[in-house]
Amino acid sequence: MEMVGEFLHLDQDKQIWQYFTQHWQDWFPAIGSYPNFAKHCANLWQVKQQIQDKVSQIEGRDNIHFMDGFPIPVCHYGRAYRHKNYQDLAAFSYCAAKQERYYGFEGHLLVNLSGMIKGFTFAPANVDERAVAPDITDHIHGLLGADKGYISPSLTSYYDAQGVDLQTPLRANMKEDRPKPVVRRLMKARRIVETVIGQLSERFNIQRVRARDLWHLSHRLIRKILSHNLCFVLNKKTW
Repeated sequence: MEMVGEFLHLDQDKQIWQYFTQHWQDWFPAIGSYPNFAKHCANLWQVKQQIQDKVSQIEGRDNIHFMDGFPIPVCHYGRAYRHKNYQDLAAFSYCAAKQERYYGFEGHLLVNLSGMIKGFTFAPANVDERAVAPDITDHIHGLLGADKGYISPSLTSYYDAQGVDLQTPLRANMKEDRPKPVVRRLMKARRIVETVIGQLSERFNIQRVRARDLWHLSHRLIRKILSHNLCFVLNKKTW
């Protein structure tokens, strides 16, 4: 029910509950009240995480991945100091892609070359994305593409030891030794993760925080990640 709701662009528990009680009551006669429905949805977040882990293994092991981060603001920037939710967790940061400051969390995403999400987590917005990267890439090997924000000698050394080749664009003051065609292909392929982030934001509203605590936020985010991957699998079967 939750996945179908997400497919229909219903990204709140109440919207999903209302849809099924109004249109599919005969199929779900024991759906119960909205508070109980919302409670069950939140309590099943670990089950959804386990399903996500299984779904992400459908394509087998890959040797090409891309990672990137995206902002998850908890409120408008001007209201940050008055915002009461997540006071000990949310933080201030700057999104270079949108050229704006925000208050909240940052999502960290890992996708394969086909666009399936292989890893996801989120952290306070002021946490360096290079510090979070190992948490979502500890199960991969081969090529790992990322943006300039992941440039770090220590992170490169870490991945070398793990059998992972971290490749990023270089800063203006760095010498480029790689062939230009290789760099162009890498930059073109890296758009895959940007496309997935766009789908999560526009289709599944992943950047809208409609939860008041970490428990419900975790449930909300994993539902959207799982919904995307189920869409990926279903669409691929129709190719």
